[in-house]
Amino acid sequence: MSSAWRTRVGAVSAGVVLASCLAACGDGTGASGPPVLTWYVNPDAGGQATIAERCTAAAEGAYTIETSILPRDAAAQREQLMRRLAGGDSSIDLMSLDPVFVPEAAEAGFLAPIPDDLQRSLTAGVAEGAVQGATWDEELVTAPFWANTQLLWYRESMARAAGLDPAQASTWTWQQIIDAAAAQDSAIGVQGTRAESMTVWVNALIESAGGRIIENPDAPVDEIALGIDSPAGEAAAGVMQAITAADVAGPGIDNRDEAATADLFEQGGVMFQVNWPFVYAQAQQGAEQGTVDPAVFEDYAWTTYPRMSPDEPSAPPLGGINVGVGAFSEHQQEALAAMECIVSPENQAAYMISDGNPAAALEVYDLPEVREAYPMADVIRESLQTAAPRPQTAYYNEVSTGIQYTWQPVSAVSDETPEISERFVLEVLRGERLL
Repeated sequence: MSSAWRTRVGAVSAGVVLASCLAACGDGTGASGPPVLTWYVNPDAGGQATIAERCTAAAEGAYTIETSILPRDAAAQREQLMRRLAGGDSSIDLMSLDPVFVPEAAEAGFLAPIPDDLQRSLTAGVAEGAVQGATWDEELVTAPFWANTQLLWYRESMARAAGLDPAQASTWTWQQIIDAAAAQDSAIGVQGTRAESMTVWVNALIESAGGRIIENPDAPVDEIALGIDSPAGEAAAGVMQAITAADVAGPGIDNRDEAATADLFEQGGVMFQVNWPFVYAQAQQGAEQGTVDPAVFEDYAWTTYPRMSPDEPSAPPLGGINVGVGAFSEHQQEALAAMECIVSPENQAAYMISDGNPAAALEVYDLPEVREAYPMADVIRESLQTAAPRPQTAYYNEVSTGIQYTWQPVSAVSDETPEISERFVLEVLRGERLL
């Protein structure tokens, strides 16, 4: 563990590690039975708890799995896990981990190693972007579980009215949808709030323009080179400026997250939205329950993420969750076996249908039940194959928060924003500025 990382962990964990361990660290065994593995999960609709029950049954007495729910916010999930792992918490046998926090956990030695043969089986037939998000220092350190990606969702009737051909939707550019929204006196649903979703957007724009936020993500903190102040960063700023100039940002952009964007699209408030696939199942349920106009839902259409230029494919956002084994677990072998069960294609398919989170295993998209639930299954799979992870670095929290502070509000983004943002993030990384 680097001295810089030790300092950062100490700063966030002082005064709380001991209390949390006293409250939660146990010996991980049942009173008179197999080991009890605790799996820390992000909030969902109950799908992970169901998988825990299924894998417990499949273990035939070798172990049981209990779930413990983490906070809803990704940053709060990170904080809780890192604080407890910094204290050597042995109660964390398994954890659902956002890919952006994988390098930090791996670099700190918080993840148990995965045997080579298991690494091979866990990556066979898995979307490339998901494998990248589960890897650090050329080693698979977590297991890809579900691998999210954003699509461009649009109202087909309005797109046709604006002169856009849905048959060419996969080549649409940001400028084309901006012009179409303006022509229809409508708007584009994007996430402009000061949160992780802003980093998601900025990263996708820069990656789609052929750039990188971090040029050398595995470099020591004092040698990290950023690519924000670059032609790709300027192109990203240009998209935000064009949205503001055309007055197609829609209401409340600077406070709008993914859920608010989905709601706005459901109610006809925007013509386009970039968002995760959960929006389809949510709108379908709303149409069935009478909270969404069925005509609006029937007008839903989808394609891959908007391009920066007509001739270059986009690099859509990559999200999802990986499963890792805690380095301080007293039952690592059982936890590794449980991890393999949790991320099996069968469980990924069931979870995709029950909770709306796309699978990392590509074979899942050919299953009839998945294709019935997700008519856009092929587009999701295509998007996952070209999706670009957010910067993989042990200092992700500093980089992401710095971007959120310098690219928001959207209406204030200017030609100078990439330069301002890069300087700000570098000063934070060097300890010259506090977030």
